[in-house]
Amino acid sequence: MGKRITQQARGKGSLTFRVRPRAYKYKIRYPKLNVEGKGKIIKLLNSAGHSAPLAKIKINNEIFFNPAASGVYEGQEIEINRKREDSKPKIGDILKLKDVPIGTKVFNIESSPGSGGKYLRSSGCSGLVTNNDGKYTEIQIKRRKLKLNDNCRASIGIAAGEGRLMKPLLKAGKMHHMMNAKGRKWHRTSPIKVNAVDHPFGGGRGKRIKSKIAKRNAPPGKKVGHLRPKKTGRKRR
Repeated sequence: MGKRITQQARGKGSLTFRVRPRAYKYKIRYPKLNVEGKGKIIKLLNSAGHSAPLAKIKINNEIFFNPAASGVYEGQEIEINRKREDSKPKIGDILKLKDVPIGTKVFNIESSPGSGGKYLRSSGCSGLVTNNDGKYTEIQIKRRKLKLNDNCRASIGIAAGEGRLMKPLLKAGKMHHMMNAKGRKWHRTSPIKVNAVDHPFGGGRGKRIKSKIAKRNAPPGKKVGHLRPKKTGRKRR
């Protein structure tokens, strides 16, 4: 008797393939667009659902959570939605892109004004503000460029936790616990290594992979291989 293949198990949504509730304990967001002034970092904390440490920030009577910038500390005052008098933003400030000087590193950037941070939220991430034409701001992210509305907000600096991936794991047990925390199937087995009854590609004696084009509306378990490609095979000139 065969077993469920990974696609079917994911479709069912068992505990193995479900995100742990602790990932939703803290929701990252920015205050409303009309809220501006001095905010205070009241606490730095760790979240199991985020790679970067979080900063608990209070402005007026509102409290929100934001990925902490590298170098901030508890009790630090930051500017939110408002330029400083000397026009030089400090690490941890939350500003609209039109108020950020060219050459500044930013992270946790909104995709549209008021949407909340969508880009560059992981530990050690940042982008560089390279251009501002009065309507759109250009941000360099490694080798690609992102063009966003001037009123989108971003945090100044680099997301804390840089170098997290540089530490060696040393033993397989450490990786096992890391992957358990992510709620992700691990290890992944190549389909051609399993028995024919367990996967459409299974039983590939001599590892001759069967080419298969799955239907667009195929159920989990049948939707493997090429998913409605325009072309298959070697590109011919």
